[in-house]
Amino acid sequence: MLKKYIRSTTFSLPELDVNPDADLLLFDKPYSCTSFDIVGKVRHQVQKKAGRRIKVGHAGTLDPLATGLLIICIGKMTKQIDSIQAQAKEYTGTFMMGSTTPSFDMEHPIDREFPYAHITREMAEEAARSFIGDIQQVPPLFSAVKFSGKRAYELAREGEEAALAAKSITIYDFQLPRFELPEIDFRIRCSKGTYIRAIARDFGQTLESGAHLSALRRTRIGDYRVEDAIKPVIQ
Repeated sequence: MLKKYIRSTTFSLPELDVNPDADLLLFDKPYSCTSFDIVGKVRHQVQKKAGRRIKVGHAGTLDPLATGLLIICIGKMTKQIDSIQAQAKEYTGTFMMGSTTPSFDMEHPIDREFPYAHITREMAEEAARSFIGDIQQVPPLFSAVKFSGKRAYELAREGEEAALAAKSITIYDFQLPRFELPEIDFRIRCSKGTYIRAIARDFGQTLESGAHLSALRRTRIGDYRVEDAIKPVIQ
């Protein structure tokens, strides 16, 4: 759930030309709406046209404060969701160095501040290279990972701690196209299951500082690109 200080985006979709029996659509998800908001609007439009119930689902959620590529599968194409989710993903965005939030993005206010003036571009690039390959990543506490029968974010909102287990992920590429402290822009290509918010956390720690995401955008899933996506109309 978004905090009250973050305004939820109101949007509409253009008229969709869809085969209700089997189709796949690409959307450029706006900031501060959920992946399920998009699914709901697609389902409503498709079922209204078809006059019957249609199965609709997404192939990989995006956090509310992230933007970018969201793949919606319709009808028989929902059977392809797992194979689409398994493909490599590309993200761009910005690390805000010197501060953290409980969720490691801007859904929550800053809780801690750290020095960052000691960080050089060379140090940041060396840190980025250290992430490339197969690594173990602990998911953020504000995530949908289950712990003791509950979602981790439910425990976090109740003020409880959870020792989440590390998971194996792969970082294929990690570039830093802009270095203007306290901001560092990134481009990451990674495997299924990677939490970019956790990369922000670990990147900050590697540089003996703190970091959180001030921007995140998914630009690619496999061969699907955000440049080819439908843009919802912001109202």
